[in-house]
Amino acid sequence: MLNRADYERQLYTLVDQYAAVTASTLRAYNNSATSALVRGSVFFDNGLELRVFEYIDWAGGEILSYSYTVYYGEEKVRWYDPQPHPDDAALASTFPHHYHTAPDIKHHRVPAPGISFTASNLPTLIADCIELG
Repeated sequence: MLNRADYERQLYTLVDQYAAVTASTLRAYNNSATSALVRGSVFFDNGLELRVFEYIDWAGGEILSYSYTVYYGEEKVRWYDPQPHPDDAALASTFPHHYHTAPDIKHHRVPAPGISFTASNLPTLIADCIELG
């Protein structure tokens, strides 16, 4: 379950927490007393940029929606989404969470362990971006 204070502390100290993170523009924009939009980018020393969008329900302690996209310059390297693909048995282990990657980035889907609706996905995403570099 997401804790607002812990999540915001993590969000605003990424550069201090990870040596490979060179900058972050991530911000939580509260749109009610119990919800927020998180938007912005995390930049890495390997040239990657992670663009983040989350819609968070603080009262329920969960991420209601998300989109995470990794770029190298203008090239889209990978994106994560929770769009269900129940007909794809290869994605069952992390259903509905998965990511798209090369080759054929639009159709090549891979399970996304560590991505969830109930915990911060930032540590997993940052580790993935460091590994990609």
